[in-house]
Amino acid sequence: MGEDGAARNHLHNNQVFDLSIDVLPQGGTKCCDDDGRLKRSGTVWTASAHIITAVIGSGVLSLAWATAQLGWIAGPIVMILFSFVTYYTSTLLAACYRSGDPVNGKRNYTYMDAVRSNLGGFKVKICGWVQYLNLFGVAIGYTIASSISMMAIKRSNCFHASGGKNPCHMNSNPYMIAFGIVEIIFSQIPDFDQLWWLSIVAAVMSFTYSTIGLGLGIAKVAGINSSVATTLRFSLSISVRQFYLITFFNLPETGKIRGSLTGISVGTVTQTQKIWRSFQALGDIAFAYSYSLILIEIQDTLKAPPAESKTMKKATLISVGVTTLFYMLCGCMGYAAFGDLSPGNLLTGFGFYNPFWLLDIANAAIVIHLVGAYQVYCQPLFAFIEKSATERFPDSEFITKDIKIPIPGFRPYNLNLFRLVWRTIFVIITTLISMLLPFFNDIVGLLGALGFWPLTVYFPVEMYISQKKIPKWSTRWVCLQILSIACLFITIAAAAGSIAGVVLDLKSFKPFATVY
Repeated sequence: MGEDGAARNHLHNNQVFDLSIDVLPQGGTKCCDDDGRLKRSGTVWTASAHIITAVIGSGVLSLAWATAQLGWIAGPIVMILFSFVTYYTSTLLAACYRSGDPVNGKRNYTYMDAVRSNLGGFKVKICGWVQYLNLFGVAIGYTIASSISMMAIKRSNCFHASGGKNPCHMNSNPYMIAFGIVEIIFSQIPDFDQLWWLSIVAAVMSFTYSTIGLGLGIAKVAGINSSVATTLRFSLSISVRQFYLITFFNLPETGKIRGSLTGISVGTVTQTQKIWRSFQALGDIAFAYSYSLILIEIQDTLKAPPAESKTMKKATLISVGVTTLFYMLCGCMGYAAFGDLSPGNLLTGFGFYNPFWLLDIANAAIVIHLVGAYQVYCQPLFAFIEKSATERFPDSEFITKDIKIPIPGFRPYNLNLFRLVWRTIFVIITTLISMLLPFFNDIVGLLGALGFWPLTVYFPVEMYISQKKIPKWSTRWVCLQILSIACLFITIAAAAGSIAGVVLDLKSFKPFATVY
């Protein structure tokens, strides 16, 4: 039993480290795939769980705000366009998992491997910098989002315990630190293939809080005034984006659908602010759909036959279809409920109302989901650093040696000291940066903008053109280039809007002293 566990773990370590080894296609055996690794066991459902965990994250909470900036016409249209672009380019990327033959060709274990096999040269380095910086940024964004949800639970309970007399201001730093400690523990999961259970839990949690947010929005629009004992009104001197706005049941329950065709009106904001906020909304929606940067890593967990690309296309269709439905419902119902006052974080916009335990459940589900999503996004970065360290220092026991730790009732856990130290340092750094830059909405928009065009559109399009040898200036080549250029313009606009928002936030910002 111990030997089998050791052998299995050794192969898992190879799966993490030896990401770019050229292996000749083989038929495989009963226990191994054609590349000599343990047989992959992933299915369309585990892949869908990974994708949903990655996609339905904190981004869904900003969609009501994004819809409010764009209005009833542009908001839903932009969400549908982003879903189509994400699905289409994901199918192009899935086709690049194997080089050459789609069934027996050489496997590309990571996004960078796919770029190296199909494009090569300097583009590989560009891809690596963009991908891993984006993964690093996502970890920061998720730390911020989790702290906001944890504070929402604490503030709600505090407010009700004081009978509404205490506004319950608090600092976000302890909650970011708590999230970081949890991530240090979970980051010791060795590789992507062993995250399947965490992804399933996280996917269930994402549906939980999305459904609660959707239900509250519907109740608000329908004019349902639940068990509200008193109207809770108090003023707080912090920005609209940072605070939990006005309470859900403070607004008149008229059954009225709020909002306008063109979005937030000039007067509520200035003309310049409307432009920047509209651009930022594009980034928020792009972030809500971003998962292409880990698609190849997810695809590498799938069993064959059928061909991995076919399974991945099915998983992508299921996942993008489900998430788009949720996004449209959450974004539109949130906007219908709050109109121009739609908050940057949908759930916190419902404020402190009775029964407040329902929002506590939703916010707890967000935190649990983000614990899993953090790991799903960071595993490719962990694998890259650990592979690079192994290649540079192959004789270092600190980097390569595993220490067996017996666990009663389970196979021994192989503790790698380098993995322990490096991943712990990584989590500490992302936590510290989150404490320095607690701007949820602007960070989300900036991450979406920076990652959308290069990782979701440009590289998949260029790799597909190269792999399928599509002739330059052919109809298909021109259409793909038009798609890429159009998405580039969207990325530039979204990045500009998010940067403008960060600059505005920095004017009233004090390091490590943000109070909600």
